[in-house]
Amino acid sequence: MKVINVPAKEQVSEQSQQLFEAISKKMGKVPNLYATIGYSANALKGILEFEDAFSHSAFTVKEREGINLVVSQVNSCDYCLAAHTMLAGLKGFKADEIIAMRKGFSADAKFETALQLAKSIADNKGAANADLKEAFFAAGYTEAALIDLIGIITVRTFTNYVYAQTEIPVDFPAAPALN
Repeated sequence: MKVINVPAKEQVSEQSQQLFEAISKKMGKVPNLYATIGYSANALKGILEFEDAFSHSAFTVKEREGINLVVSQVNSCDYCLAAHTMLAGLKGFKADEIIAMRKGFSADAKFETALQLAKSIADNKGAANADLKEAFFAAGYTEAALIDLIGIITVRTFTNYVYAQTEIPVDFPAAPALN
């Protein structure tokens, strides 16, 4: 079976190398997952732009981490669970809150409706439970928020699938196992 390795900077295109420089400036390093996506400059550029687009979404930076966590849990992505567990902690979430979000729960009842809907969308390949969608709207979310939610799920699913196909080394502390 072909093994996919994390490429060295010299193994990717000039465009990917330039993107690596921008990532490194922003994050202090190029995480293995982004480096691997860099095999395709088009994919790396696209995913970075798509991720950035949601920085001005219906969801706060902390809420986006919760969505990233629940989707990565559904997709059993050890890489993204590790990365987003660390990021959620840096954004002020406590360990028990992170575990709860991975399961689709939050102390914030409104946000919990978004987590539950995100979990259902990811679990059911887009065909979410209709009651969860109604609860999302009843909680005060709009149609724009639904589309933002689907976009965030899509971004994370892409990175989850890249990891599933490459199984590159995880360069973040492992996320704790769920009980």
